[in-house]
Amino acid sequence: MDREVYDVIVIGSGPAGCTAAIYAARGGMKTLLIAGVTPGGQLMLTTIVENFPGFPEGIMGPELMDRMREQAERAGAEVVYDEVTGVDLSTYPFIVRTGSQEFRALSIIVATGAASKWLGLESERRLMGKGVSGCATCDAPLFKGAKNMVVVGGGDSAMEYALFCANLAERVTVIHRRDKLRASRALQERAFANPKITFVWNSVVEEILGEERVTGVRVRNLKTGETQVIPCEAVFIAIGHAPATEIFRGWLELDEEGYIVTHDYVKTSVDGVFAAGDVHDKKYRQAVTAAGFGCMAALEAIRFVEGVKLGIVKPRIPASSS
Repeated sequence: MDREVYDVIVIGSGPAGCTAAIYAARGGMKTLLIAGVTPGGQLMLTTIVENFPGFPEGIMGPELMDRMREQAERAGAEVVYDEVTGVDLSTYPFIVRTGSQEFRALSIIVATGAASKWLGLESERRLMGKGVSGCATCDAPLFKGAKNMVVVGGGDSAMEYALFCANLAERVTVIHRRDKLRASRALQERAFANPKITFVWNSVVEEILGEERVTGVRVRNLKTGETQVIPCEAVFIAIGHAPATEIFRGWLELDEEGYIVTHDYVKTSVDGVFAAGDVHDKKYRQAVTAAGFGCMAALEAIRFVEGVKLGIVKPRIPASSS
């Protein structure tokens, strides 16, 4: 094979991507990690991470990602800080394009993640990591014993967050812009039955209050126009996620929400292309599960590449993008 053809190209440098690069490089694969212009994934938006194994005192999110990326480089992975602008999976080896370069690979691991949807408030950005979060299961334990936690949203994630927070706070307030929830009946029944959870209907958060930390939210009723201030120590936004899969549309099978469809955990609809982390996992969305998927994707990629080199595996490549 051409020396310039990588065995494995990993796209994305969050926990899934970095773990995949570590395993692929340690497995003897010529590995390229395309980290993006601002590497690190969602953990770059967090402060202290207390639920990643091996750090009993906790670790800052950016520091954890710096360490994981450094570990990938020490394992032998090459790192490029650029954004992937497109792929061509109709030719083999595959082609991966960035803004300034073109790379070829025998296998690709897609670990581009999924970004939380936000309210778009200046106060939300300012207080990110200071009481504002897109992941209650990640960050609510930091506010254990709070008098009130606010959850914004009405879907399954919002109800799961509210129920989780109810184990930690004296009270949980759910703010929803409609007069009924979109969550599954089972989750709705559990939330309505929990005495700690109260609902504010037909309302939106206009501002998150606080200077150094969250102290409350200003809420406006969409029907009456009236506003009220709800004191709280934390605000969890649960209005959806957007997977970073647009460049794979037409190449890989995606579901109705844009997540990559996988089988056997990490295999995509194209032989030799694997997915890892939040780009296909919309259930758990944890750093440790993303890392686990990164490990699985790398092990599958190693097996695939070894099979190609031995002539045992002959990739079935799609004709072109649709």
